[in-house]
Amino acid sequence: MTEKNSVGDKIRQFRETKEMSVEELAKESQSSVELIEKLEAGELIPSLTPLLKIARALGVRLGTFLDDMPQTGPVVVRNGASANVVRFSGKSRNPEESALEFHSLAADKQDRNMEPFIIDVHPFSHEEEHELSSHEGEEFIYVLSGNIEVTYGKENYELSAGDSIYYDSVVPHDVHATESEARILAVVYTPF
Repeated sequence: MTEKNSVGDKIRQFRETKEMSVEELAKESQSSVELIEKLEAGELIPSLTPLLKIARALGVRLGTFLDDMPQTGPVVVRNGASANVVRFSGKSRNPEESALEFHSLAADKQDRNMEPFIIDVHPFSHEEEHELSSHEGEEFIYVLSGNIEVTYGKENYELSAGDSIYYDSVVPHDVHATESEARILAVVYTPF
């Protein structure tokens, strides 16, 4: 991995502040102890669903793991070039590879209810299964470039540049590039 995973440091800090053991956090977030330990050590790139469950177990919003300097005023990101990029392993079988690169468009915005991102979606082998995930909340996706497929329950939706989809995240779902790189605007809402 080329850069240290700072998300793990924040997970550890929040866990220790709440005086939770690794085992307690694993139980509360329905994760394994090994996953929590590897995340905290910066050895593993998290995927989005476990990270959402960990945030919920710690009583923080997902964006808290991405923030450095919370501010109350507006956050401006010029030309989609966010300095805050989090790489998620997503569907990759190798947890040190990034299948999704999340460019936060609201990093540092204090007390926000939505998490807007520009996401670079990297394709993966067609032979691999599309593992569905679910969590509380809602998601809005607008395709900026390329083509993606959204599996939502038992339905598949193919989207191209200019297309969008809005759905309840509690229904098992998966977002993946179909043939080549894709870029999407995603807004995720997850209640505390």
